[in-house]
Amino acid sequence: MGLINTLRETEPFNELPEEIFTELNQVAETKTFPAQTHIFHQHSDPTGFLYVIKSGLVEIVAQTPGGVEMIVDYRKAGAFFGGTPIFTDEGYSAGARAAKESVCYLIPGKLLTKISENYPHITEFFNKAIYSRVRNLYSDMVNHHAENTLTQMEAYPFKKRLSEIMSTKTVTCTAETSIREIARKMIERGISSALVCDKKNKLTGIITEHDLVAKVLARESSDCETSSAATVMTPKPHTMAPETFMYEAATFMIGHKIKHMPILDQDEIVGIVTLQDLMKFRSQKSMLLIGNISKARTVEDLISARVELVKVARALLSENRSHIETMEIISYIHHRIIQRCHDIVLAEMKRQGHEQPEIKFCFIIMGSGGRKEMLLGPDQDNGFIYEDFPDEKKEEVDAFFVPFADKLVAALARIGYPRCDGDVMVNNPLWRGRLKDWQERISDWIRVPEAQKVRYSSIFLDFMPIVGEASLCHDLREIVFAEIKKHPIFLYHMMELDFKHKVPLSLIGRFSLEKEPKHKGKLSIKQAGSIFIVDCVRMFLLEKQVEATTTTERIDQLVKLKVFNLETADHIKAAFEAFTFLRLRNEIELTDQGKFPTHYLDPYALTKNEQDLLKEAFRVASKLQDSTKRHFSKIVS
Repeated sequence: MGLINTLRETEPFNELPEEIFTELNQVAETKTFPAQTHIFHQHSDPTGFLYVIKSGLVEIVAQTPGGVEMIVDYRKAGAFFGGTPIFTDEGYSAGARAAKESVCYLIPGKLLTKISENYPHITEFFNKAIYSRVRNLYSDMVNHHAENTLTQMEAYPFKKRLSEIMSTKTVTCTAETSIREIARKMIERGISSALVCDKKNKLTGIITEHDLVAKVLARESSDCETSSAATVMTPKPHTMAPETFMYEAATFMIGHKIKHMPILDQDEIVGIVTLQDLMKFRSQKSMLLIGNISKARTVEDLISARVELVKVARALLSENRSHIETMEIISYIHHRIIQRCHDIVLAEMKRQGHEQPEIKFCFIIMGSGGRKEMLLGPDQDNGFIYEDFPDEKKEEVDAFFVPFADKLVAALARIGYPRCDGDVMVNNPLWRGRLKDWQERISDWIRVPEAQKVRYSSIFLDFMPIVGEASLCHDLREIVFAEIKKHPIFLYHMMELDFKHKVPLSLIGRFSLEKEPKHKGKLSIKQAGSIFIVDCVRMFLLEKQVEATTTTERIDQLVKLKVFNLETADHIKAAFEAFTFLRLRNEIELTDQGKFPTHYLDPYALTKNEQDLLKEAFRVASKLQDSTKRHFSKIVS
């Protein structure tokens, strides 16, 4: 088969016009490779050609850490190989060897790169191939891990049914009930959802605390008196029967990101189960962990609960499912501990005779906590937002909130949340203030984007309410969006700072390890990997003036906004999930050894498959960096 006919029938070249086929045919070389001849090795310098097989059979071979070559794929006539260095600026991901005498067309990479400028689907095709390796490697590794650890899981009550753990204390209402009335009932009964029913008492919808905040409180146009359940509810919610096994409900709810599940017996409402209910039974050793947090009366009680968290993490890690969801559950528990710590310290302040000023305030959490991406060793990143009270009230506010902040930071440190090295904590005056103080501060960071101010921003911009008046957070978010809209060049400076750091891979695909004594021979999965995905995704979202909490939710939003296509988004998620899995497993192992959990690990202690996964995830992060740089460089061009 001739080169032109081969390319006409081969994706991604089959969409090119005839004149391009003619040009490729004119410059392509033909070369014969005898049987068992290496066309190139995995760590060879790139030859600068894409190889298209005219006849024969080519083996794709990868090296193990011990230097042994393994055949991982075969390519037949009409297939191609060797494109990774041309389209990704990376070395070969594997070598190529002629299994029998093979004749190949050699197409110059420079010409392909030039053609791809007018036909970008070619580059996208090869990028997709790289990304797909990440997803496949990750799936294989997680499946292998699940097989090896399932038998080591803490006892899990698989035979427990929802009827044994569900709450029969439900609030019901009609579609016409006012939002204020629903909220009042939920507060009186101490529950976080209400079920909407028709005249025959059949379930038609559900309203949760999140619905009230997102659809009513966060919208200036909403009125609690005139808004009804029908305008806020989620219609036709998922339901389960009381005889459903607990593990089935847990898998379904986590997979569908559902926190409340109505329980129906032949269309009759008999109860409700929440994600928190299920978490209480995750492990017999850590049973009722979240319940214990809510009942804690002292900091010492929370220290005990914090220690138990690793047991929940270990059980969750052993399940064959999304580790992003595992991270969200861990973050949920951290948030409950931090909230309870706040309440305990506040009560102590009042017992000591401190009088709390009559102002609205919000205790915020930033960084990974603000993205719900905490693992086992998060430090503190927190602050206070106050409403805009008059200047003459400042002395009274400081008299209470300054010692409160000091006590709160100290208590969290005792529980197991280290003080932030950068002093991004509520006991630092820079991280508390009125809305107008925050506006002045943010405006300065964005208008005069010095390196330290940009670093502060990268932590601060992932803020969320943890306790207090959540509407202050919404107001602060609007301030951020307005300032960035006025000064979009700030995003360029964020990108510049991020781009000063690179993924720890050499040109030949070897890991670049730390040389400093503290972490010598290791690398940071967070600082050298996942943080690049977090930062780049955040920049795109800020540019679009859209709000989303977790990195994966942000990626989904960027797909809706057509910033990413579905394939690219899936592979970025796969890389992010791979970083999360490897980091969480490492943190659990360190905790079991009596060490503080950290994001540093020795990559050469991983299996070959895990090393390949980590390298591919790093490459995805690097490519996202490159795309981000190209995009935001346009601001100053």
